[in-house]
Amino acid sequence: MTKKNIWVAALAMPILIALLLMAGSPSVMAAQPSAASADVKIDNFSFGPQTITVGVGTTVTWTNRDDIPHTVVSTDGVFKSKVRDTDEKFSYTFTKAGTYSYFCSVHPKMTGTVIVR
Repeated sequence: MTKKNIWVAALAMPILIALLLMAGSPSVMAAQPSAASADVKIDNFSFGPQTITVGVGTTVTWTNRDDIPHTVVSTDGVFKSKVRDTDEKFSYTFTKAGTYSYFCSVHPKMTGTVIVR
């Protein structure tokens, strides 16, 4: 090994060690945002899946695949969409654990539930 190779190795080693330590560091990993999401399809006068279980911080997106308008309205007033036409979406991020029942205000027999843990 030449003196130049030893010098390069001596400079590279601390950088390599620092990178390896940071890769396993919980604080570095925690800094990376978790983009949790889930999808519910509105089709044929129903929400699918009708019941969905997600974690706190998850954004649920409802997409209207029907040819007629629908809404997504929680029974306890936590969220309420405007009327959504075909292919329009509504999203809500759940920040608290709980069970959230919802329905379509245009077609009240259409119901669904989001369980947040």
